Amino acid sequence: MDTLQHDQYDYARKRIRQKKNVFFHFVLFFVGSIFLLILNKAMNIGEPQNWYIWAIIGWGFLFVLHFIKVFITDSFMNKNWERHQIDKLVSLQQKKIEKLKLEAEEQLKTDL
Repeated sequence: MDTLQHDQYDYARKRIRQKKNVFFHFVLFFVGSIFLLILNKAMNIGEPQNWYIWAIIGWGFLFVLHFIKVFITDSFMNKNWERHQIDKLVSLQQKKIEKLKLEAEEQLKTDL
């Protein structure tokens, strides 16, 4: 297996693991929310307050952040995006260096 195929395989394996973790997190969130609801309502734990709602909202917010990271952010800000940004910045730096070299050479010519 050459380097490119190995990189593609590692990336695919990483993405599948991330997606699997999001689905597991969703199932855990769903079952946990039902458990918190039952704990509060059926067993009268903390009955005057509806604390379970705040726990579910907080957990839901964390799930949404996890979902956004995996399916939105990581889907377009991957290694290819990083490489493209690095290449872009390197080319800008090289252009600036060339411009400075030309200015320095012109300055030397005018000083002589």
